[in-house]
Amino acid sequence: MSRIIMPVLLFVATLVASAYGSSYYPLITNEIHLIRPKSGSGGTPVNGLSCLSWRFGVETNNIINWKTVPLSCEDYIGHYMLGSQYRKDSKTINKEAFFHASSLNISKNGNDAWVFDIDETTLSNLPYYAENGFGAVPYNATKFNEWVFTGNAPALPESLKLYNKLVNLGVKIVFITGRTEDQRDVTEANLKAVGYNTWDRLVLKGSDYVGKTAVEYKSAQRKKVEEDGYRIIGNSGDQWSDLLGTNIGLRTFKLPDPMYYIG
Repeated sequence: MSRIIMPVLLFVATLVASAYGSSYYPLITNEIHLIRPKSGSGGTPVNGLSCLSWRFGVETNNIINWKTVPLSCEDYIGHYMLGSQYRKDSKTINKEAFFHASSLNISKNGNDAWVFDIDETTLSNLPYYAENGFGAVPYNATKFNEWVFTGNAPALPESLKLYNKLVNLGVKIVFITGRTEDQRDVTEANLKAVGYNTWDRLVLKGSDYVGKTAVEYKSAQRKKVEEDGYRIIGNSGDQWSDLLGTNIGLRTFKLPDPMYYIG
């Protein structure tokens, strides 16, 4: 994407708070235009159309081990993330998750649990990524951790709705995140500030798992949850590494995230 398009994209994204209200991405407060993929006649290639296929490949876990969003797709991903389609996709997944939970006989002894990831699952880092290329810029751990320590990540609205419905059903909430132990206090405060007020466990990554893959780490933590007597009835995450491996629960729910890949 040209360096001209991105400043325009960010400018439009921050004009007025009309998309979802002030509680939805308060630092990025306007829905930009809808994605309008164009099609050519007679199979003529159209610039940008391949980005739709790239996102589909990412979400279906057919494109793996990628490091950054292709530069040619930076504006497409920006429009998707800041437009209405991202929220519609999230809403569909979370509705299905609730239909699944409500179809079960929730244990009266309180041992039914739902596992949530945090980043791009329950909290959104979109204000950060909007200023850092929507994933087209190589990941900078220092800058990202500085953002995390601000504690300003907004809730993903549809995930918060699911969370509240699950709590009302009597389901126990377990957060398992790749965030590290030194981020516990700010993560707890951030979750509570945006409406995630109660949980049974908040598991952060300790030094024992340095060098381990996300699949290994999350599988081990889910195993501990089940060994402690919980039945994992559902598991929500934005990365396939949140949902693969062992002890995944009765059903998994993949939320959209074309901005980065964690293997």
